Amino acid sequence: MNDTIELNLEKKERVMIDKTPSVKTNKSNTAQSSEETFSACIQVKGYHFYYGDNQVLFDVNFEMPERQVTAIIGPSGCGKSTLLRNINRMNELIDGVRHTGDILIKGQSVYDPALEVTEIRKRIGMVFQKSNPFPKSIYENIIYSLRMAGEKKKSVLDEAVETGLKAAALWDEVKDRLEDSALSLSGGQMQRLCIARAIANQPEILLMDEPCSALDPIATAKIEELIYELKKDFTIVIVTHNMQQAARISDWTAFFYLGKLIEFNNTKKIFVNPDQKQTEDYVTGRFG
Repeated sequence: MNDTIELNLEKKERVMIDKTPSVKTNKSNTAQSSEETFSACIQVKGYHFYYGDNQVLFDVNFEMPERQVTAIIGPSGCGKSTLLRNINRMNELIDGVRHTGDILIKGQSVYDPALEVTEIRKRIGMVFQKSNPFPKSIYENIIYSLRMAGEKKKSVLDEAVETGLKAAALWDEVKDRLEDSALSLSGGQMQRLCIARAIANQPEILLMDEPCSALDPIATAKIEELIYELKKDFTIVIVTHNMQQAARISDWTAFFYLGKLIEFNNTKKIFVNPDQKQTEDYVTGRFG
């Protein structure tokens, strides 16, 4: 096993001992075999998903903990991003999709007919692989969702901008240029701006789909530090191809292969002593 990964995980374990809360996991799911316990925020139950006749997720069952970081790993095409986008029902924008099973947020189905999709997306922020700031000022990017919701009070908007940029560790860098175009920022700054925009409505959950894949190592380190700080206030689910990144920043890791959840456990166990041979082969680089 790579010594760097083990060293990083040993450091993380000291943090997890202090911060992991305790409520039981679903022991009936063989993929989720950890004896550790946590308070579940997101539950995926018997979930199958199809693009037309093509099934891409098969009977997925696991629970993601509240105010911790869950990494979803696996080779390209294994269903990672598909699952992520179903948590806030983004895939419904695609014709011909269908599902069976359920996804619940704190016990409430995201498919509850009484629940508006717009309400779901207020509760669940999303950050994409490629930073996508609007061609507006830095200020207007942050408050876009608030304006769309009808908020006009300047003091409320100003506070949201400052709070969001501070939470994204960007305030000190842009506080004197809030009226500048967001497109004038560096790649790493734009991604942090998108994170600030995603949390402006104070969602409960933050979904991140390969948020560092287009960034250089310095910008990636800043985003990873930010994720560690944000989990104090948000439940974070991150899709990543980067094994080192998953080892550094996540508390729990789910390994997917060909649309199936192979193993879900605390990150140290996944990388140091996984239960499944497929998991070991993937995290040690034998395939993927």
